[in-house]
Amino acid sequence: MHVQEWLDSVPAVAVYAVVALVIGLESLGIPLPGEIILVSAALLASQHSGVNPVVLGACATAGAVIGDSIGYAIGRKGGRPLLAWLGKKLPRHFSAGHVATAERSFEKWGMWAVFFGRFVALLRIFAGPLAGVLHMPYWKFLVANVLGGICWAGGTTAVIYYVGIVAEDWLKRFSYVGLGVAVLIGLASMLIIRRKARKAQPDQREAEPVGAGE
Repeated sequence: MHVQEWLDSVPAVAVYAVVALVIGLESLGIPLPGEIILVSAALLASQHSGVNPVVLGACATAGAVIGDSIGYAIGRKGGRPLLAWLGKKLPRHFSAGHVATAERSFEKWGMWAVFFGRFVALLRIFAGPLAGVLHMPYWKFLVANVLGGICWAGGTTAVIYYVGIVAEDWLKRFSYVGLGVAVLIGLASMLIIRRKARKAQPDQREAEPVGAGE
């Protein structure tokens, strides 16, 4: 079956559910590729008449807000022992250095760390649980969480959707070659950003315990 025909056969409700679920789990604190899923779904919406980009953005936003809120509740109840346990189970994502970096961001920026953290892979995973661990007032967390979720999910969906529409003719012309090049460019960009983030990460020995979030 042709790729486009296969994409057209994917039920829109399945796309909405997968996007909301993956982003929700990532926001809760489970390291999943939420941004990649959202970008892929937005591109699909630009090629799939059955997938509504507005509904897609709303589902992504709902997943982000609900996931972060659950993560906040878990972090508030589990406290620092939860971070220590996660560090043992998932050392690549919850290492002492990553936790210290996230804590310094919260100490410096407060609720803005939750808002802007939605756009940063590391903080997107940490924001909810860490805000709970640091006892950030929930109303502050909720405001930043909702606004960040709307801007990130809605903005990403809109930008990628319109880029997909503009690129439709180009992709059709080059078929799998164009799609392959697009995927390689995306992967290369992700690797470059990760490498820069690692180089910029402060030495974890400089980290100091952070008190309750303001």
